[in-house]
Amino acid sequence: MSSTTRARGKVRERREDVRRRVLRTAAEMMADGTPYTELPVQRIAERAGVARSTFYLHFPDKSRLLIALAEEAVDALFGEAVVWWRADHSGGEEDVARAMRQMIAAYREHRRVLHALGEVAGYDPDVAGFWRDRMRGFTEVVQGRLDAERRAGTVDPAMDTPTTAQVLIWTVERTISAHCHHDEGPGDDRIARTLARSIWLIIYGVAPPAPTDRR
Repeated sequence: MSSTTRARGKVRERREDVRRRVLRTAAEMMADGTPYTELPVQRIAERAGVARSTFYLHFPDKSRLLIALAEEAVDALFGEAVVWWRADHSGGEEDVARAMRQMIAAYREHRRVLHALGEVAGYDPDVAGFWRDRMRGFTEVVQGRLDAERRAGTVDPAMDTPTTAQVLIWTVERTISAHCHHDEGPGDDRIARTLARSIWLIIYGVAPPAPTDRR
């Protein structure tokens, strides 16, 4: 390996380290209770141990910082649901409820970032564009499954799959967001099961069969 290649590798490692420190610092400050909109760049940079100018080398503005923070949070929020949409649905409603419980847990873990994402997306076009793109991607996953089910004859042939997918995604996201803002955990299972029943009935139109006794 040439000295030039090694030097470039070290520069890249330093940049990645700085980026991680800034992201970790911002997340920690939010975890301490400071709303994202009230986090000054100078304070983030100082606590992360970097110059303000260095901060801007990695994040041109706070919108880009929030988007970087939200990447992981959004993936965690929808990850388990995507697994269910792509899986065999023979497990019925219980498998959907399990996915909903995972989404609720992920929202609670990342709720400060996700709350900031929803708030800032209301007025920042870059953040709004990121959020729309990610939601569009998850909606396409759902629509793809609904289209496959329609071709297989397992759902109503008249189903408007693009609109149904949008309704399902936004209903789940908004319900979990509102729930986690008003409930500290006791109602999680009830919400998960109610969402699961709603999703199943919207897709298949009938309640899933009762589990059989396999003894």
